[in-house]
Amino acid sequence: MTHSPLNSAPIATKIAHPLTSHQHTRNDNYYWMRDDSRSDAEVLGHLKAENDYCDQMLAGQQPLRQTLFDELKNRIVKDDSTLPVKDGKYWYHSQISGEDEYSCYYRCTSQDGQNKQLLLDVNQCAQDQEYFDLGDFSISPDDSLMTYSQDTDGRRIYSIVFKDLNNDSLLSDTLEQTEGQVMWANDNKTVFYVKKDPETLLGSKVYRHKLGTDQSQDVLVFEEDDPSFYLSLGKSRDESLLFISLDATLETDTLVLDANSPDGEFMSLIEFHDGHEYQVDKLGQWFYIVTNWQAKNFRIMKATVETIFDRDQWVDVIAHRDDVLIEGVELFNQFYIVTQRQLGQIEFIVHLANGQSYPLNFDDPCYFACLGDNPEPESNNVRLYYSSLTTPGSTFEFDIDTRQRTLLKQQKVLGGFDATLYSAKRIFVTARDGVNIPVSLVYRDDLFNQNSTNPLLQYGYGAYGITIDPSFCSHTVSLLDRGFVYAIAHVRGSEMLGRQWYDDGKMLNKQNSFNDFIDISQALIKQGYCAKDKLFASGGSAGGLLMGTVLNQAPQLYLGVGLHVPFLDIVTTMLDQSIPLTTNEYDEWGNPAEKTYYDYMLGYSPYDNICAQDYPNLLVTTGLHDSQVQYFEPMKWVAKLRDFKTDNNMLVFKTDMDSGHGGASGRFKSLHEKALEMAFFINLLTSD
Repeated sequence: MTHSPLNSAPIATKIAHPLTSHQHTRNDNYYWMRDDSRSDAEVLGHLKAENDYCDQMLAGQQPLRQTLFDELKNRIVKDDSTLPVKDGKYWYHSQISGEDEYSCYYRCTSQDGQNKQLLLDVNQCAQDQEYFDLGDFSISPDDSLMTYSQDTDGRRIYSIVFKDLNNDSLLSDTLEQTEGQVMWANDNKTVFYVKKDPETLLGSKVYRHKLGTDQSQDVLVFEEDDPSFYLSLGKSRDESLLFISLDATLETDTLVLDANSPDGEFMSLIEFHDGHEYQVDKLGQWFYIVTNWQAKNFRIMKATVETIFDRDQWVDVIAHRDDVLIEGVELFNQFYIVTQRQLGQIEFIVHLANGQSYPLNFDDPCYFACLGDNPEPESNNVRLYYSSLTTPGSTFEFDIDTRQRTLLKQQKVLGGFDATLYSAKRIFVTARDGVNIPVSLVYRDDLFNQNSTNPLLQYGYGAYGITIDPSFCSHTVSLLDRGFVYAIAHVRGSEMLGRQWYDDGKMLNKQNSFNDFIDISQALIKQGYCAKDKLFASGGSAGGLLMGTVLNQAPQLYLGVGLHVPFLDIVTTMLDQSIPLTTNEYDEWGNPAEKTYYDYMLGYSPYDNICAQDYPNLLVTTGLHDSQVQYFEPMKWVAKLRDFKTDNNMLVFKTDMDSGHGGASGRFKSLHEKALEMAFFINLLTSD
């Protein structure tokens, strides 16, 4: 079904496929490209033709791509290790060395490395695998057993393996088709896990497994019938309770079981209410709840075992504020730390047992920070991870008593990187509806000229309330050192400026995300941050939907755009519940089975709005085994775009036949994808 003369773009055969909803019919000429088995010869042949065409078109960029790959690789410290973290009687860390793609995991009886024991060599696990992802890694409460989960095809379906750490041998127990997560009961012989549906990829069933028994004997302890919920497992901070957490876009539910009685029945912890979202944890006699009950930006409340079910009996700890989004709380014996966001910036507030509180401060104008690995609630030292657009990833330890901050480790960046050569800032761009949109920028000082001469790469995501905070990426240095400005557009749909920022960029407000990105592009040109003919854009997954819509609505703004595992055929996908993860998304995008949402989504759907116009140069990538956005979405989009676009600009499509949504695995192998996009953009600046 593919016609492709030598050095010509593959032209896909059209087969009419009418799709009718609400008495409206669309014709999808490329519907035939969907093959859930990923074995159809015509489909695979077309993907190969696209890959061959991509290789032909980009062959001249190979020297630049190799140069960039070498730069990226040579910035990475070949022999590196994580900081040891104390959990119980052992200190845990990982190491990676030489040309190894993956880490080795160890534990020691002291922080200085005494009695070092190899727990897992991931390189051995990944041997002979084109793709490998290590999922959950856990140790039994008595430290004698270990589990790890592995995915070898990129579909995020994991098998779980058990290992006896006393004799370094694998147990016969293996759990297949799981989410990858294991929750240990306190008896050291019972675990709980979530099993995945191989078609929808939803985890709706929680099973109990007894060590030494076959998986076929595992007991179903919970099943969720509502496909809009994601299931996850957890353990309370004091390790007394086991949690089954159910999270939909707009509500939360939690079931609980005594960790010392794994054969018991999971019971509801909190009375369920529509629209109630929360996080809950327990330490000692108190449950702490981060809740949106009568608090759009969330507040923190607490309850006892006797009062936790009925939220009317909860007690306020941190009140709701209109200008502060509460993101979480970490519990310690003598204090707790609240993670919050104000004016788009993450903050940490320490609350002491005596009622006093104080912030843990950082200095950069824009940055990313999060609590590090702090497994022991009795500790008075807290680790935080910190990074900015000019500061490599750093782990700090704060002494809660003295309020002193100590830098424990900072990511080394080889190749002569000097942070003082670069500047970062946050600006605000006024969108067409008068709302101020934050933008994070970084550039190299001696190559920056705010007189409309620099090329600029603008990145965006804007969905699911996920905030893309400005953090250091050594890959970006290769662009900055070639005169690029790098910008993160914090469009509506994230939670950068609070929960309302998310609500204003989803469902029937989704067009705001696209308007914001376009308005930022225009402002960056107008304000001199980039030349009007040197603007690039990039986004992946839901950010790929952002790119696809922006390309239909304002293609003239961009010289080149990268779309990676992009969500492009939103209406058809959201109408089909057999496509993985669709039912979880209704409260994000809307359900097009309802005409109001159908009409609105159809108005911006990247696939449905392709038209006869000029488009910029485009690089599209995907993975054949993608579990989040199916390969056929970008495949169809590219085929249709080839039929409609009126320009001679480049359109190349690359499919990794071995990977999934996260791309290639391994620390070096994945760099080829980064080098591919950067070479694509840089080459456009020098092409005639």
